[in-house]
Amino acid sequence: MPDLDDRLRERLRLAGVDPSALFEPGLDPWHAWLRLRDHYGRRATLLDLYALEAASQGKRAEELSPADRGRLVEAVRAMRRYGPAQVLPGSARSGDPHEVVSYDPAWDERFTRWRERLAEALGSAASRIDHVGSTSVPGLAAKPIIDIQVSVPDVADEPSYLPHMQSAGLILRLREPGHLFLWPPAKPRDVHVHICGSRSSWERDHLLFRDYLRANPAASARYAAAKRELIKRWHDDRKAYGEAKTAFVLDTLDAATEWGETTGWCP
Repeated sequence: MPDLDDRLRERLRLAGVDPSALFEPGLDPWHAWLRLRDHYGRRATLLDLYALEAASQGKRAEELSPADRGRLVEAVRAMRRYGPAQVLPGSARSGDPHEVVSYDPAWDERFTRWRERLAEALGSAASRIDHVGSTSVPGLAAKPIIDIQVSVPDVADEPSYLPHMQSAGLILRLREPGHLFLWPPAKPRDVHVHICGSRSSWERDHLLFRDYLRANPAASARYAAAKRELIKRWHDDRKAYGEAKTAFVLDTLDAATEWGETTGWCP
C-alpha cells in the first residue's frame, strides 16, 4: 500500500478511491488527484498531488525534486478556480524573501503610499483600492509583502486600466478569468497588486476574510500559528506554502460568512 498519511487515505476513500489500489493501471497520481478534486473542489490542493506523486516514488512530499514539483504546478495551473491561468513570459523573478515575520505597523504606511500612487495613475478607472491579505490585519504575522486589491468595472477591459498600472511601475505577471496579478519588476518585491471586478466574489471574499480577522483576534492568532508552522515545512517552495493554507482559509471564510450575516457586514 502506498505510504500516505491517514488523513489523505480517508479523503481518498470518501472520494471513491481505494488507497490500496493506487498506482495500478488507470489510477496514477494525477487521476487519483482529479478524483479528489471532483469530490472536494478547492480543498483538493497541490499538496495532495505532491503527496500522491511522492508516494508513487517512495518519498515524502518534501523530497520531490524541483523538476517534479514544477511539472505538478503546471498541471494544476490549468485547473485553477477561475479557469486556466496565463503566466506572462519574462515576468518571473527569483531571490525575493520567503519568510513569515511579526506584524510591522509600517506595512499600513507602505500601503498608503502605494494607494496614492495607484489612485493618481488610475483615476476613475478604479472603483476602489483596498489593503487586503495578512499585512492588512493589525498584529498578524505575515510575509512582508503588501497585497493591494484594485476593483474595476470590467476586468476584461484591460485597455481601460492596465496601461495606467504599468505607468505606476508594475508589470503583469498573471492573467486568468476575472483576475490579473501585477508586481514591481525590481526585487525584493514589496507589493502584489490584484485586479478584480467590482462586486465580484473575488472582491468580496478578500474583504470579508480581512474584516473577519480584524474583528476576531483568536482567529487571527490561529492563522499566525498555522503560517509559522507551514513556513518551516515549505520554506523552499512558495507555491506549496500558499496551497498549504487552503483548508484554513476556506474554513475561515465559512466562519466569516456566518459572522457577516450576523453583523450585517457589507464590502
